[in-house]
Amino acid sequence: MSRYTGPTWKISRRLGYSISETGKELKKRPYAPGQHGQRRSKVSDYGTQLHEKQKVRFTYGVSEKQFRKTFNEADKMKGKHGENFLRLLESRLDNVVYRLGLAKTRAQARQMVNHGHFLVDGKKVDIPSYRLVPGQKLALREKSKNLKIVQEALESQYATVEYVSFDKDNGVGTFVRYPERNEFLQEVNEQLIVEFYNR
Repeated sequence: MSRYTGPTWKISRRLGYSISETGKELKKRPYAPGQHGQRRSKVSDYGTQLHEKQKVRFTYGVSEKQFRKTFNEADKMKGKHGENFLRLLESRLDNVVYRLGLAKTRAQARQMVNHGHFLVDGKKVDIPSYRLVPGQKLALREKSKNLKIVQEALESQYATVEYVSFDKDNGVGTFVRYPERNEFLQEVNEQLIVEFYNR
């Protein structure tokens, strides 16, 4: 299955979860889309697990193949499988660009990375799934520093997280550390995702 590129608000309403993390999608119509969207139906254990998996997959905008590959990598790490899995997704380059406030959405961050606007430790990286490690520096390329979309994103930044820092004067961001579990996606129960793949 390839990466989803359709309307994200529709997905958020179907899942009952804001995949942009702003909550805007659910303010006006907090029910599923379609003719029968307001009907409540009983969900099986499998349906609940799938629902949780889709929340995370659509939040980070990755394909099913990438998602499963990252999940398997997390299994080889020390610690809790589910938490390690979410930390790996959180350390993706496109997500860190979004967390630094250099893009309004993860999709916009992915596109900017694809277009080669960023340097990681002084080297151009145009792979959105590139995984950062604590201490790495991320900067806009010289010709990209005055991009209008970057200025707009920085001005409208609604929340910051402590595991990344951004020096506006120099235009340099740092992936300070891996996040603690209580610092991101608090509405997600990662144990259900582990159960989904281990069933």
